[in-house]
Amino acid sequence: MAGVPVNPTKVVCVGLNYRAHAQEMNKSIPDEPLLFLKPPSALIATGEAIVRPRGYQRMDYEGELAVVIGKRARRVSRERALDYVRGFACLNDVTVRDLQVKDVQYTRAKGFDTFCPVGPRVVEGLDPSRLTILTRVNGVTKQKSTTADLIFDVPTLVSFVSRVMTLEEGDLISTGTPPGVGPLVAGDVVEIEIEGIGILSNPVVDEPPGAEGVAG
Repeated sequence: MAGVPVNPTKVVCVGLNYRAHAQEMNKSIPDEPLLFLKPPSALIATGEAIVRPRGYQRMDYEGELAVVIGKRARRVSRERALDYVRGFACLNDVTVRDLQVKDVQYTRAKGFDTFCPVGPRVVEGLDPSRLTILTRVNGVTKQKSTTADLIFDVPTLVSFVSRVMTLEEGDLISTGTPPGVGPLVAGDVVEIEIEGIGILSNPVVDEPPGAEGVAG
């Protein structure tokens, strides 16, 4: 099994970046990108298990296109933004939905270990403006859209984020999820497939009892 194909200092995620998903979540269309971070400790590779933490009602998949930064980017223009992109990968922005509602901000809901599957590889040279994105659970299609439906496109996101924080080589920007998010339970296999990249596939397991304090 291949390992995680990136080694980011940070994973910058964008919320509510497909119009239909904003409607699905009963949110208004944002005026500018909504940013949050996932810790690098959440990263896992294709084939590795997503661990569903005990004590929560609902853990969701969110299939997304991830942008891999190729060189340090600070305050870059939208016109030059793609010059700073190494390539693209699939990403699953796994979320405990009831914690997201409870906490309002997203750190805990989206920051658990194993909550950022990425892969299966980084592909260079793709045009990110019109890529088909699919999410399947146990072979059943749950999300189907195209990056043409992004509210803020990839160049806009790279430029916007770089005006907030310096992007380092290897950093990820995850561009948001289309409509159709839904729950995962132990025994499921979730696949994110993006045109030209391949399939990111991960099984789901329950957190074992007594996992607290276990040395990694």
